[in-house]
Amino acid sequence: MSDISLTHISPMAALSLAVTVAAAFLVHWALYAIAIRVLRARMTPVLLPQIFHPTRWLVVLTALGAGLQPLDMGPKLAALWSIGSQMLFALLTGWLVFGILRAIRQMIERHSNLDVEDNLKARRRHTRVRILYRISQSVVAVLVAAMILIAIPGVRSIGVTLAASAGLVGLAVGAAAQPALKNLIAGIQMAFSEPIRLDDVVIVEGEWGRIEDITLTYVVVRIWDDRRMVVPVSYFLEKPFQNWTTRTSDLLGTVFFYVDPAADVGRIRDAFVNATKANSRWDGRVAILQVTDHRADALELRGLLSARNAGIAFDLRCEVREAVMDFLRLEMPDALVRNRQRLEAAGGFATMPSGGAG
Repeated sequence: MSDISLTHISPMAALSLAVTVAAAFLVHWALYAIAIRVLRARMTPVLLPQIFHPTRWLVVLTALGAGLQPLDMGPKLAALWSIGSQMLFALLTGWLVFGILRAIRQMIERHSNLDVEDNLKARRRHTRVRILYRISQSVVAVLVAAMILIAIPGVRSIGVTLAASAGLVGLAVGAAAQPALKNLIAGIQMAFSEPIRLDDVVIVEGEWGRIEDITLTYVVVRIWDDRRMVVPVSYFLEKPFQNWTTRTSDLLGTVFFYVDPAADVGRIRDAFVNATKANSRWDGRVAILQVTDHRADALELRGLLSARNAGIAFDLRCEVREAVMDFLRLEMPDALVRNRQRLEAAGGFATMPSGGAG
């Protein structure tokens, strides 16, 4: 075990090694200060904080390797340093790449504001960058793990042995992982085909909600009552669903009224249009009322109105419905549907209450 010891290294060599490491810290600090001045306007708030720590330790590792190069460490210690330095380099490189990816994601999201009225382009960018960011993370993690395993000679030989005798095991694992791989591939497809985006308004399994999060394998839908529905990504590529904001956030809403067949539809139409136009939530595009069905006891009137997005359209529908019903109650009470039972009498028709049979 004597060849693992560093006791025969001279004090001057140890001092030189310490100075080299200290110089590495100083060089990194100086380069970081220069970068802050050069990149102040663009990337300082996002990129530099993400790469500060990994680049510092990469510089230190490089300086430490250069300082140890001329020293006689013995074969065993030299082998340990070779393996350990390669593993550390792989981990630090992965850390650095993760930081760069995170900074790119943050910069894109900061320039894509979701709070504006027409946020279709912003939602598209957020969706793509979030999915591609997670794909990149997975790829980098696999590459880092591969680099670490390659640095260990014993693991390389074990891997070759297992690969030669793992045919059936591989088939079993592949069959078990089929749903996960299916959703993973679907997530990659979704990044480019875009059947849904973040903050889209959708109806899934009969539930109205918004897309809150998209991962590589599942989608979180925030339902109107703040419940969360977790749906596999493959669902949105294989099954039909409603997306109310595919092209724009603009939406048409419907309001139904049931009135007496003898009611003056023209007056009700005027009341509907006036109530819609007087509401600040209306976007000025559509306000119309039509007779869509006729039954023996009632007319079905359907009102169409438009709004900037689904949430505003819902509030607009409720407020216009309330205003028209107030108009019918106060101005046209005879237009409200009532159930009547009549008995024929000698002098004409006698009205009888609905529960008066006896």
